Amino acid sequence: MITISVTARRGIAAASLTAAAAMVAACGSSGSSPTAPQPSASSSTSGPAPGGASGTGTPNAGASGGAPASGATPTSPGGTRVDACSTSALSVTVASTAGGGAAGSTYVPIDFTNSSGRACSMYGYPGVSFVTARGDSQIGAAAARNSGFSSVSVTLAAHASAHAWLQVAEAGNYPATTCHMVTATWLRVFPPANTVPAYVSHTFSACSSSKANLLTVMPVRSGAGVQGQVP
Repeated sequence: MITISVTARRGIAAASLTAAAAMVAACGSSGSSPTAPQPSASSSTSGPAPGGASGTGTPNAGASGGAPASGATPTSPGGTRVDACSTSALSVTVASTAGGGAAGSTYVPIDFTNSSGRACSMYGYPGVSFVTARGDSQIGAAAARNSGFSSVSVTLAAHASAHAWLQVAEAGNYPATTCHMVTATWLRVFPPANTVPAYVSHTFSACSSSKANLLTVMPVRSGAGVQGQVP
């Protein structure tokens, strides 16, 4: 049997208390919460890209046309939504006196006048083709779009106008076997975002063959067409 003196027992107890205190201090130090990482100076928050007109409008039936891109609906200065101009709200004319010529082509503006009592909007390309008469058969190919010009949203106040330039190539520049020249006395015009056409009486030399594309149309711009101001 091992006997421990009173003095020795007191020394062991003191040592045990000192060790326990050291362990408590160590645990308290290792349990402290770490400092949260700070954002990097080079990080950034990106929001959604701003919406805009894309120019990829819905084609009109039988011809080129356009419609406002999603999110591009214009508003009036008061913040009121402005709907697309319907064919029934527009007076469509060909301003031949404001036209001009270039090598092998004639340029004429097609004017769209808002004949309704409230504002409406236009965006993109009209669809244009020669026809034999109102509501009758198409002659040759429909107008191609001139993609060198961007589409912009145009708001027409009541009785205000917009225009789109139409380039008409000389039918006589095409071989007779390719063109099959005829005289066209009507244009069929689909305003942008419409499938109901307007008809304009005007005389052109045309090609009845769709292989000869005489017509090229540009997107609408504000105001009536002015001679020498092709966009």
